[in-house]
Amino acid sequence: MLAMAERDEEKRAFRLGWSAWRRAHQAVAKRCEKASRAAKRALFHRESTLKDRTGPHVTTLSPDGAPLTDAEWKMVEPLIPQRPPAGRRYNDHRAVLGGILWVARTGSSWREMPEEEFGKWQTAYRRYELWVKQGLWKRILQALGEEGLPGPTTKGS
Repeated sequence: MLAMAERDEEKRAFRLGWSAWRRAHQAVAKRCEKASRAAKRALFHRESTLKDRTGPHVTTLSPDGAPLTDAEWKMVEPLIPQRPPAGRRYNDHRAVLGGILWVARTGSSWREMPEEEFGKWQTAYRRYELWVKQGLWKRILQALGEEGLPGPTTKGS
């Protein structure tokens, strides 16, 4: 009976130690993620304030994002099909395009796209892939004057 009680104490001590290690590990991971995001924000903010005088002007957004401006939207809206060939109506093109441009301009992953502002990343990714296949993405970038835009444009363009 004494041996069983000792084993229970060993298990309890192990679990307490494991729990403490896990909490510490999660705290470190959270701090690292927070620092990484802050560094990324600072990098993109610095890039957006620098002027590149050697090549074409490319707009960059901070990771907080900026919506598609009215002037940009007026240039692009006539290019985008308003009705799908069949099925459901499209989600708001302006928000989805803003999300795609946010990913392209910041160099972030699709999953990092702010859902509150631009909608689901899956919708933006699928729309981007469709527009690349249709050749529409190149025309959108030409209309915006951002043919050299890095990010998702390098994959299919």
